[in-house]
Amino acid sequence: MTDKIIEAAFWIVPLVFAIVFHEVAHGLMARALGDKTAQEMKRLSLNPLRHVDLIGTVALPGFLALAGLPVFGWAKPVPVNGRRLRNPRRDMMLVAAAGPGSNLIMAGLAASCLGLVLPSGMPQNIGTQGLLDAVQTLGPASAIAGILLVLFIRINVFLALFNLLPIPPFDGSHILEGLLPDSAARSYANLRKYGFLLVLVLIVVLPQLVPGFDPIGILIGHPVDWAIGQYYHLALTVAGT
Repeated sequence: MTDKIIEAAFWIVPLVFAIVFHEVAHGLMARALGDKTAQEMKRLSLNPLRHVDLIGTVALPGFLALAGLPVFGWAKPVPVNGRRLRNPRRDMMLVAAAGPGSNLIMAGLAASCLGLVLPSGMPQNIGTQGLLDAVQTLGPASAIAGILLVLFIRINVFLALFNLLPIPPFDGSHILEGLLPDSAARSYANLRKYGFLLVLVLIVVLPQLVPGFDPIGILIGHPVDWAIGQYYHLALTVAGT
């Protein structure tokens, strides 16, 4: 049980930071496009306490990690007032895209930092377990930093692509809504009130009830694996491999 708790903590720490950067990016983009609501409500801070949702950011990810299920979570959404944006339809898409975009940037920074920790001479086709095994041969501080950076890359890539799914309330739904004709966009927006239930059923409930049912793996599994591989390649390049 102690090992499981430690494993959950290793997942929760980078997840909290990834979610915080994600939410702040939404607010910064909204401010750049004319909506200062997040700034006025002091939600542009990187202080996790301003963004953490005890259920979505701590309890649920911890439970999923302990249970060996896919780890995901959420923070308190940064408030955005579409009526204050200069071009609401277009700008809401840009605000939505800013969150996943920040996660991809964070993954790149983490990969660069990981490269400074990794020993040189590692094979280019090394996977996650290989990287984790390699960093665990380093000193205690470097090993902990390396493990957190590997998980930070994985979490940021997954959050970015996961949030681009066109399922309310994910960011991808706001992007799709902005691309649809007005009447279709209004009908699509009505699905938002069922969003959390839909996500919970698709990601947690049905995969447990129906063997082999893995909609997230089918939709984004290969893109996530490919993107993570590119970030690992960046890390190995920085390491001089």
